[in-house]
Amino acid sequence: MKALRYTAYGVRPVLHDIPVPEPGPGEVLVRVAGAALNPLDVKIGTGSMRDFFPVTLPSVVGTDLAGTVERTGPRVTGWSAGDAVIARTDPTVGGAVAEYALVPATALAAAPVTVPLDRAACLATAAGTAWQAVVETAEVKPGQTVLVHGGAGAVGGFAVQFARRAGARVVTTVSPAGAEIAARLGAHQVIDYTTTDFRPEVSGADVVIDPVGGDTEAASLAVLRPSGLLIGVNVPPDAERAAERGVRAEFLFHRSDAGRLAKVVAEADAGLEIVIGRTVPLAEAAEAFDHLATGQVKGKVVVRP
Repeated sequence: MKALRYTAYGVRPVLHDIPVPEPGPGEVLVRVAGAALNPLDVKIGTGSMRDFFPVTLPSVVGTDLAGTVERTGPRVTGWSAGDAVIARTDPTVGGAVAEYALVPATALAAAPVTVPLDRAACLATAAGTAWQAVVETAEVKPGQTVLVHGGAGAVGGFAVQFARRAGARVVTTVSPAGAEIAARLGAHQVIDYTTTDFRPEVSGADVVIDPVGGDTEAASLAVLRPSGLLIGVNVPPDAERAAERGVRAEFLFHRSDAGRLAKVVAEADAGLEIVIGRTVPLAEAAEAFDHLATGQVKGKVVVRP
């Protein structure tokens, strides 16, 4: 089978022909219909995350996939050949950007019935992270105000939708290229961060979801109501600085959870929009990886074997 592999840290991943893996006890072999790339994949490839997600090289790129069960290993129950599934593999294992992938049976969720399988791959990390932030950590309620930075991005786009579905007033910051996307996803107020300081535009926010950090994090603390919550998605926020301002700041570390993924699937079947910036065949997976590394992607990048 063909698979995109890291061969060394700091080196562009390369497409290789490798044997189809055989599922062991508790594992399922999935024929991949689509794999969604994440910024974490780029960070793993550079080696900057090796202290948190050490990989054994060479290693197949990617964690997020959707496809059909090809066959199951010993002691697997509940899944059969032909079942449509989605999953997020352990980042230290990867394996998604390939024609076939081994997945622990406990990591699988049934795929949405209303979404094409290749698009469904986008739900695993991005929508799962947004759900964890909006629903589980912030417990957003009707009538609250939620500020989402990067509302046209992968996590931000889903966070806008989940906050809107929870009944919140949703404000988001985007670049000009993302304004139409964020408005379509349900943001009540869209702010162009390239021309407008969001601080005079937002006050008394209950929750800020921040995938940016740095100066954006510091500025965001000023728009929170007393005891309001900032959730750092990619960068651990300064909890001490937040406390000095009478607000809270927490870092969201996303962990794979099949139960959470099943809830996200239900949201997808209820009309959750999946924004895709680019879809490429497996033969162009390395170029898609390069595109993701620019940091200029709106929505998700999908590789389709």
